[in-house]
Amino acid sequence: MAAAGLKPRWGQPLTGIISFICFLGIALFLWFIFSDPRGPVKSFPYPFVMYLAMMILVGVVWHLLLGDWPFQDMKQPARGIVQTLLAVFISWFVIHIVFYKLFGLGLNFMSQDNLNVLAAAGQAGTFDLATMKANHFAESAVVCFVLMGFFTYPFATILFAKWPVRPSDLPQPQAGLLEIAWCSFWTLIAYVVLIVPFWGLVFGTSCGTSFGLNTPWWGGIAGFNHLHWVFGWWEWSIVILFMTANVWRMKPWTLIKLAQPMKGLVSVVIIMVVSYIIALLCVKIAPLWLPQDVIHHLQQAKPNDAELLRFLWYHSAEIAGFSLIFFLAWHHYFDDMGPMEDKDSWAGFWFRTVGVIVLSAISYILFYYLGWGEWALGNPHWEHKFVYGESLVWNFWWIIPLLYNEWFFHKWPFYVHE
Repeated sequence: MAAAGLKPRWGQPLTGIISFICFLGIALFLWFIFSDPRGPVKSFPYPFVMYLAMMILVGVVWHLLLGDWPFQDMKQPARGIVQTLLAVFISWFVIHIVFYKLFGLGLNFMSQDNLNVLAAAGQAGTFDLATMKANHFAESAVVCFVLMGFFTYPFATILFAKWPVRPSDLPQPQAGLLEIAWCSFWTLIAYVVLIVPFWGLVFGTSCGTSFGLNTPWWGGIAGFNHLHWVFGWWEWSIVILFMTANVWRMKPWTLIKLAQPMKGLVSVVIIMVVSYIIALLCVKIAPLWLPQDVIHHLQQAKPNDAELLRFLWYHSAEIAGFSLIFFLAWHHYFDDMGPMEDKDSWAGFWFRTVGVIVLSAISYILFYYLGWGEWALGNPHWEHKFVYGESLVWNFWWIIPLLYNEWFFHKWPFYVHE
């Protein structure tokens, strides 16, 4: 539904169409400036992806957990402008001060500055400074933290109804800070279990034996040791979580009649199981439509199909990413519209679910088969565009103008107060 007290300025679906075109135009323009290899900055994919990932996480925390405090009562568009500029600065601060300088005091693999210094001093194993910068190890490690946070920061609001912080009479910012601490606890657990082992493998094999960090425990399960096994199903868990809060309108978890925190725990377990099944299905069926030269190229890269499996699990995450803009736009700027009168009905649930799948498939075809990633975004496809398309970077970037407008601008100017 539209935010309380708001109505679409030009009715529906015209308001949704105009806003969708505007967000696409803003995303394309800023992509060209900062990320497109043909543009002036050319920061593709790193460090561009690191900044955009942190910008989303900062927005999630500020909007969902802190309730936009202390700017929640400021008039628009001043509030949106101030929060957007501050969110960009906070994203920079978290990366370069919190991760690189503070966490970097004890964890080199989370500080690109530290790794660059070690490489310049000849203390980074086989890596010189240029090679270390090209591998952007710590930048990737920061992105991995954000990936975990995409689920573990909003899940307390969406699935647990903010338990254990709510119900209570705690005001902001106390309530938000407490919830940030609670969600950070679970983010840290997810990061240590699912992300850190991969970096133990990276630094153990590239820079010497790793004793301080474990190596991937999922090799026997996935058939390969790369982090993309985690990406493959974790991205689907994020999509399911946010579809719950958007086009699903909290279905199907409304069927669970348990009190919190049991309702949230059951929901999390179901999401993790379902996301893994969907990711595994993508891994199995993607070779049916992928060009055979791509399959052959990957099979030749490493024996025992390890490289092919790595790609297929990452491509599962890319497939999930194509749904992001559509379920967000449908909910926030098309007001979950459909042919049925009751938007909360199961008919509406299935109509929007199928609709998101169809629109995602069309976007997938446009990106890969019709060359959107190449001629519109300048992605370096080379001869194997599926392997190097980096569609996930674009799809995450595409949603930022929409999310920042909904979170910080309260849908201004596309919606007006009744």
